[in-house]
Formats: sequence, C-alpha cells, structure tokens
Amino acid sequence: MDYAIKKSNSEWRSELGDEKFAVLREAGTERPGTGKLLDESRAGVYTCGACNAELFQSGTKFDSDCGWPSFYESVRPEAVELLEDRSLGSVRTEVRCANCGSHLGHVFPDGFGTPTGDRYCMNSISLNFTPAE
Repeated sequence: MDYAIKKSNSEWRSELGDEKFAVLREAGTERPGTGKLLDESRAGVYTCGACNAELFQSGTKFDSDCGWPSFYESVRPEAVELLEDRSLGSVRTEVRCANCGSHLGHVFPDGFGTPTGDRYCMNSISLNFTPAE
C-alpha cells in the first residue's frame, strides 16, 4: 500500500523511541495486561501512536479479557489496512494504520456479542487517546 506518511526507519526510531518503534514499525507486541489504555473507559478517540490518524471511537471499545484494548470496528473501514499474517505458525489478520503503515495489532472474528462479531486486539503502545471535551 502507498502510505500518505513516509519516513525512513531512522526517522521513525528518532520520533518514536525504541519501545514504540519495536511495536509500531517492527510488528512487535506488548505484554498482555500491561498497556496504559487497557482500562481506559472515558469517551474519546483513539489515534495512531505514530501519525495521530483517527482509528477507533471509545464507543466501540469493549472488555474482551484478552489483555489488550479491544474494539469491534474502526472509525472507517479505510482507516486501517488488514493484511494476512502467517507468523507464529498460524494465519491471523494484522491491522495497520492506513495512513502510515504502522502495526497496531490483529483482528479476530471472535468478538462475540458485539455488533460486528470482530475483535480488534490493539497494542496500547500503538495508540494515543484523546478524551472528549
């Protein structure tokens, strides 16, 4: 995909720092249950931790007991890019920011009881949160 925001790895690393770079640009994963946004319950908007593009509304966040913030849909289908991920010996669907290509997490078809049936399982470190005014 051709992303609106393009930077070199050294530019991203300089802007993000090592920990965020490892997740956002190298598709790493933060440990479950450790993310600062896991228990965030205020109304607001979740944006990309690299480029601040809007990704999720707080009203779509739900407690899935998976250890990472979970959402049942993005703000717009075109806000995220979905890619087949065959790492770790299984087939999953990776979620990236469609604006800059940063890794956000994965989406699974096990969001039981949600309007879409999907569970966007996102790394807290991949997101920023702006509370509603």
